[in-house]
Amino acid sequence: MNDKTIATHSGNFHADDVFSIAALKSIFPSFNLVRTRDLELISKADIVIDVGGEYDPEAGRFDHHQRGGAGERDNGIPYSSFGLVWQKYGLEISGGNQEVANAVDTGLVSAIDAIDCGYAEGVSKGVSLSQTISMFNPTWQEESHFDACFDEAVEFASRVLARFIASANGGISAKSIVAKAIDNAQDPRVIVLDKYTPWKTTVHALSKEALYIVYPSESGQWRIQAVPVELGSFEDKKSLPKQWAGLSGNELKEVTGIDDAMFCHNGLFIAGAESFESTMKMASMALQEV
Repeated sequence: MNDKTIATHSGNFHADDVFSIAALKSIFPSFNLVRTRDLELISKADIVIDVGGEYDPEAGRFDHHQRGGAGERDNGIPYSSFGLVWQKYGLEISGGNQEVANAVDTGLVSAIDAIDCGYAEGVSKGVSLSQTISMFNPTWQEESHFDACFDEAVEFASRVLARFIASANGGISAKSIVAKAIDNAQDPRVIVLDKYTPWKTTVHALSKEALYIVYPSESGQWRIQAVPVELGSFEDKKSLPKQWAGLSGNELKEVTGIDDAMFCHNGLFIAGAESFESTMKMASMALQEV
């Protein structure tokens, strides 16, 4: 089978065309990339990204600059070329897992679409991934070629996309593990994990009672972590005891009476001990704290 020809516009590039090419690289082993605004060359391409004024996924056309755009999500965010490519190929790129494809769309694709289309509502302030991609463009003081800089941006975007997919897959795979731990908890306020597993989303979805999560660290020691009042919050449902704040080693051992107590963060959201039994003692003491 001959390699496909994929066309996108030449010159200054943005996150939507860069990530579109990065996404296509993960399903097409090789292809001929043409960066051009020549309509004749565009018409001959197998797939056209972010140029050409046409959206027809069956014909491999993924532009959104035409009059009326190319549709929008239920939340009002219009599709950029990346969103259009993801609609067609996202499930395949995500290994056939629709939950992963949806998670990547929510966490990555829709944000890039929103910024590209000027839909600022709900987009975080600060340096965005879209801005980061734009900084790969050569400045007026540099003699770099746009196409070479585009290739560098695609390599970066490919890595970011791969990590988004891996992160989404890990979070989804963790659901059943955390759900089982919630069901098996002797005290619904203290959830014990046999190994560290991303837990916040599942705990907030399935347990109103949970106050602390106990889990082993990579070094074999144990940790107790407070459950935040909501996802993304720095406020916890029930912080660890105030007298533990910032203590470690002998100071914490003396205050707690636990021989292998190790540390407690000054923010009172996490503490640790050498053994599981001692960490559970810390949980019991924290529960009793008024």
